[in-house]
Amino acid sequence: MENHEENQLGTPMSKDSESDGQIKGQETSQSQEPESSSDRGSECNHPVFSDASSNRTDHLSEYSKQEEFVNPVQERRSFVKFLCMLLGSLVCLVPFAAGLRSYLDPLTKHNRGRQGGNDGFVRVTSIDAIPADGKPAKFTVVADKIDAWNRFPNVSIGAVYLRLVNGVPKALHTVCPHLGCFVDYRSGRNDFFCPCHNSNFKLDGSIVEGVSPRPMDALEIEVRNETEVWVKFQNFQPGHTHSVPVS
Repeated sequence: MENHEENQLGTPMSKDSESDGQIKGQETSQSQEPESSSDRGSECNHPVFSDASSNRTDHLSEYSKQEEFVNPVQERRSFVKFLCMLLGSLVCLVPFAAGLRSYLDPLTKHNRGRQGGNDGFVRVTSIDAIPADGKPAKFTVVADKIDAWNRFPNVSIGAVYLRLVNGVPKALHTVCPHLGCFVDYRSGRNDFFCPCHNSNFKLDGSIVEGVSPRPMDALEIEVRNETEVWVKFQNFQPGHTHSVPVS
């Protein structure tokens, strides 16, 4: 009986000890948890992790510096491209403008009838070289010939008949107004004759007979510096009843 009572008395004590043990275990686990968090913090502060973060920061700063360096380079490249495009446009524009000017206003329009002087007159001979008896003499007209693209200096551009009428020189074109053949002077008959279609002209160029639609073409003439004979030489279209200058 006494033993049984002791056992009963001993049982509550063991329960209390067990509860005390559980409380102590919980306190121990709670005390261990802060230690684990502190251990984690110490792990984050490990030199390996600190070096990695510093490397990342250095990499970002280096990347930003590269961006700052690349932007000026790109700006310079854009400027160079723009400059090349501008120069290319100018190079293409110059020949285009020159061609357009030549097409709209060719050089022949500015120099039409300008063989020799700016006014179209050409120095042919001196007044002393013309026969004083009134007979015509043939003279070659030499001047600079200019077309749309070329200039030919001192070339023969035609011929004229010159004669003195009361001491004043007169000029006639040597081309027949019919079809453009050359007219000859016949000293035996003292007239002009076209051998192509047998047209006859007087010394003043008027028609005697033949198929020519008009008289011989007269040319303007001037005496400069008292002795120089200047003729405004130009060609005319054949087949017309009146003189039509060749354009």
